[in-house]
Amino acid sequence: MADSLIFQTEKQLAEYGDKLSKENKENIQKQLSALKDAHKAKDLASIDKSLADLNNAWQAASQEMYNATNNASTTAEPQADSSNANAANPSASENVTDVDFEEVKDDKK
Repeated sequence: MADSLIFQTEKQLAEYGDKLSKENKENIQKQLSALKDAHKAKDLASIDKSLADLNNAWQAASQEMYNATNNASTTAEPQADSSNANAANPSASENVTDVDFEEVKDDKK
């Protein structure tokens, strides 16, 4: 489990590192280093503690990224023009009519 989390964390840091605050990134790197040390020493108690600490660090970072995404989307919404509103709700701008149709199959090949 520690091997998997170490690999996953390194991959996620490479992918999302630029989206994290300096404090969260440093905390994750610190917890990752502690987990690597515990894993090398094969100290199960330290591994368990380091796993929990690293997961907590990622939770804080994930919450930060989630909040940043929500803030970006709420500031972008008021700038949407009325044509986008009509596209989202087509019945407001046009009449929709149900029609019958017949499927024609081409048997010639």
